[in-house]
Amino acid sequence: MPELPDVELYLHALRPRVLDKTLLGVRIASPFLLRTVEPSVDEVAGKRVRELRRLGKRIVLGLEDEIYIVIHLMIAGRFRWKSPGHKIAARLGLAAFDFEDGTLLLTEASKKKRAALHLCRGEGALREHDPGGIEPLEVDFASFSAALRERNHTVKRALTDPRIFSGIGNAYSDEILHRARLSPLVWTTRMTEGQLARLHAATREVLSEWLAHLIEQHGEAFPEKVTAFRPKMAAHGKYGKPCPTCGDPIQRIVFAQRETNYCATCQTGGKLLADRALSRLLKGDWPRSVEELEALRRG
Repeated sequence: MPELPDVELYLHALRPRVLDKTLLGVRIASPFLLRTVEPSVDEVAGKRVRELRRLGKRIVLGLEDEIYIVIHLMIAGRFRWKSPGHKIAARLGLAAFDFEDGTLLLTEASKKKRAALHLCRGEGALREHDPGGIEPLEVDFASFSAALRERNHTVKRALTDPRIFSGIGNAYSDEILHRARLSPLVWTTRMTEGQLARLHAATREVLSEWLAHLIEQHGEAFPEKVTAFRPKMAAHGKYGKPCPTCGDPIQRIVFAQRETNYCATCQTGGKLLADRALSRLLKGDWPRSVEELEALRRG
C-alpha cells in the first residue's frame, strides 16, 4: 500500500499536471470504485483543481465550489499519467480523470477491488475521511510520546494505526523500527524516554529521507512504479538478506498476510521473535537466537 512518502511523491508529480487545471470529466470503469452518490460524478466536470493534499494515505483533489475527490489506493491501486482521452485498460483500469493536457488513470493490479473513490462537499464532509492520526513529520516529541502512550499496543501496531499516526504502514514502520533499534513487539506504555526519543527521531529521519530520495529519483517524471519493496530499504522485504548495519540476516514475523521484518541483532538483543506459523510447528524447539536458528536450518 502506498504510504506517506509514496503518496507525497504522487502529489509532487500531480501538482504541475493538474493544479489550477480544469477537470473535463471523470470516466468510471469499475462499479465497485465509487462509494458515494452525492455530489454526483457529473458535477465535477468543468471544475478547476484548486488544491492537492494528502489525508492519511488518501489523495485529495480539491475542486471549485468546495467539492473534493478523495481517492484511497489501498494495496494495489496506482496512478498512471497518459495522453488526453487515453482508453481505460479493460483488466486493470478503474477510472480516468480527463484534463486538457493529459489523463490521470487509476488502476488496480488485483482481483480484489479495494481502491475507493469518494466525492464530498465541504471541509466538514472531507474531515469524515480523516482517520485522525497526527502528522509524523510535524509532531513534536511531547505530542509524539503522548500519542504512543495513550493506548497500550505493540510499537509496530501503534506506528501503523491511522488513528494514531497519519500515513505510516507496514513498509516504513519496519524501516523506522530498524533505524530506532527497537523491537516491533515493545509495548508502548513500557517504552523508556530514550526509546521514545530514538523512535521520534527515526520516524522523522526515515520518512524525510525516503521522500527526498523518491522525488530526486523521479525528478519531473510521473512515477510509474510505486512499491512497498525498494532495494535500498534496510529491513522491509529483506528477509534472509544481510542487515546493512551488522551483517546478520534479517528475520521476519508472519501474521495473516502481513510480514514484519527486523534484525534480531540490532533490534531485539539477538532474540528471535516467535513467528506464529513456525513456532506452532516447532513448539518447544523454537530457536531463541539467530545462532540456534542457523544451526536448526543446517541440521
